[in-house]
Amino acid sequence: MWFLYLDESGDLGFDFVNKKPSRFFVITILAVEGQDANRQLIKAVKKTIRRKLNPRGKRSRIAEELKGTGNTLEVKRYFYEQVQDIDFKLYTIILNKRRVFENLADHKTRVYNYVSRILLEKIPLDQAMVKVDLIIDRSKGKPEILDFNSYIRSQLEARIHPTVPLYISHYDSREHGGLQAVDMFSYGIFEGYEKKRWAWFNVFEEKIAFSTV
Repeated sequence: MWFLYLDESGDLGFDFVNKKPSRFFVITILAVEGQDANRQLIKAVKKTIRRKLNPRGKRSRIAEELKGTGNTLEVKRYFYEQVQDIDFKLYTIILNKRRVFENLADHKTRVYNYVSRILLEKIPLDQAMVKVDLIIDRSKGKPEILDFNSYIRSQLEARIHPTVPLYISHYDSREHGGLQAVDMFSYGIFEGYEKKRWAWFNVFEEKIAFSTV
């Protein structure tokens, strides 16, 4: 049983003349195998929110989710202490947008779907025996979601045994602890390449199974 959480950091803007888009766009997948490990991951997110973001006596504003942005390194280190012994891996592609072909700059959905597919190919889903559950941060409109689902499903079903069901879901990150976990790591990768801030990245680097720029 595989749980795959997919999130992105940065943006897909390509107008470096008139605007100030990010230089890099990062897509990261957190892959965890097994119901117990997945449950522990989500529990660690809730524990970090409860103890570090909403401690008793300091609840002037209740935090609803754990995010890579806006949290101190202390909070991130605490979170990693809770998940360090859980068997999960990170797969990430760091897209240097200045290297993207100009004709693709007007096809952002195609770029997103293509990079996601390449990343999913690196995960040994042929070993799945029960189910594959792909959960994505809901950041697209309905037409883009349908396009993504159709494209990714056709690619993954060719690699997964016919008896193994494949589920693709899009959630608001506030609704799912697994998405909050991958957001923490995805932003850490993005922050390193975009801002040259590597402190958080260095903490969890050991969990990265695949990375390419």
